[in-house]
Amino acid sequence: MAVRREVLSDAHVDRANASMTEFTADFQDFITRTAWGDIWSRPGLDRRSRSVAVLTAMIALGHHDEFEMHVRAARRNGLTVAEIKEVILQAGLYCGVPAANTAFKLAERVLRDLGEVE
Repeated sequence: MAVRREVLSDAHVDRANASMTEFTADFQDFITRTAWGDIWSRPGLDRRSRSVAVLTAMIALGHHDEFEMHVRAARRNGLTVAEIKEVILQAGLYCGVPAANTAFKLAERVLRDLGEVE
């Protein structure tokens, strides 16, 4: 849970926990243990590198809500706005221009909300 909070923010995790129901509780537990406890906590990659990989995967798979969440996480993990732009450009080459076009729109909205682009 500590890693999840560090990467996504207390506010995000608190919202997820507040919306948790008896039906979704096992899934939230699974995410916390598997994604944050097992994978994000491994020593093989730093958090910046993990953020690059996650952003690329979210672009490739069209997981727009998760992409926006992980743009915020990438900034928390130290990626600069310029580096996020480069990730999206790189993904455009391998994932397709339409995917990158959507990613730029979503990332710009998130970064504008964070006060980091105009």
